[in-house]
Amino acid sequence: MNTFELDSKYVAQTYRRFPVEIVAGKGAVAFDANGKKYIDMGSGIATNTFGYADDEWIAAVTAQLNSYSHTSNLYYTSPCAKLAELLCERTGMCRVFFGNSGAEANEGAIKAARKYSFDKYGEGRAKIVTLVNSFHGRTITTLAATGQDVFHTTFMPFTEGFCHVHANDTEAMLAAMTDDVCAVMIELVQGEGGVNPLDKGYVSSIAKACDEKDILLIVDEVQTGNGRTGTLYAFEQFGIKPDIVSTAKGLGGGLPIGAVMLGEKVKDTLSAGSHGSTFGGNPACAAGALNVISRLDEAFLAEVRAKSEYIFKKLASIKGVLSVSGLGLMIGIKAEKPTPEIIAAGIERGVLFLSAKDKLRLLPPLNITYEQIDEALAILAEILE
Repeated sequence: MNTFELDSKYVAQTYRRFPVEIVAGKGAVAFDANGKKYIDMGSGIATNTFGYADDEWIAAVTAQLNSYSHTSNLYYTSPCAKLAELLCERTGMCRVFFGNSGAEANEGAIKAARKYSFDKYGEGRAKIVTLVNSFHGRTITTLAATGQDVFHTTFMPFTEGFCHVHANDTEAMLAAMTDDVCAVMIELVQGEGGVNPLDKGYVSSIAKACDEKDILLIVDEVQTGNGRTGTLYAFEQFGIKPDIVSTAKGLGGGLPIGAVMLGEKVKDTLSAGSHGSTFGGNPACAAGALNVISRLDEAFLAEVRAKSEYIFKKLASIKGVLSVSGLGLMIGIKAEKPTPEIIAAGIERGVLFLSAKDKLRLLPPLNITYEQIDEALAILAEILE
């Protein structure tokens, strides 16, 4: 049996896969089992920070694998400790808990927020306010936190203690921040919800109200983090200092790792035995993440912002593009043609696009070249025109 047949027979059919089998790649270019070349404008849904088979990243991970790949969290490991140090130094946060994914990171953020409130105020102050069109993961609890009704079916009962308000509605948010609320949880750019950035004034109002009410501000940077929006983390562009930041996806550069970064208020909330993860801070994944974060310096991030501006300008000149949204290299395109048709045509012509709601979504590797951008956007123009 070929890969398609094996997958159909033996893999749980939870994904509507495209008829492409990726077998190799380099940078922003992927190759399928037939040798066909694709420009990958999705980078594993924002995980392959430097694309496929990055030499420096491979060397860092391989060096760790040649030493030891894993050990219990009952013992100390240098890659875990050094990665936590680097993240704290770069963000101003105080401590880090490591897991394996964005959903785990958000679970950890939720647990930390509720424990902080319980330790300080006791029972009855556990509600978390999130936004309509948010997406925070696929566990029972993170689905409950997700503000999309389409996800609130089948798996009942969901975890209680969440309410959802519309983004950029300051009055609704302030009204929702009642005495039983312990945290507000937001994505600064709603990725799965349509690549929609929040208004900076709205975010500032939330941060101010949270500070006044001792309500924790959780920023979900699973997709927006690790250079994706043109700064190391998107919150830097909004002039706020969150209490908790969750991240994953691009952190490992292609290996599974998630992180919950804890600010001053909550740095000691997660005590011994209160949370854990068998593979959290795995040395090989941490070595990959160390390589990623250490390379995302200001010069590199300035180039990400320049590429973003370049793509936005090029898209504005393409016939059939109705609107463009996003931040950095996290871009949503509303087009005249239906998004599924564009994605199918892209595969046929050698470009891999993603979707978000009814929009086409671009999440290319951060080191994609201008030549590759031009080639991908020229193909998009052909499809639309």
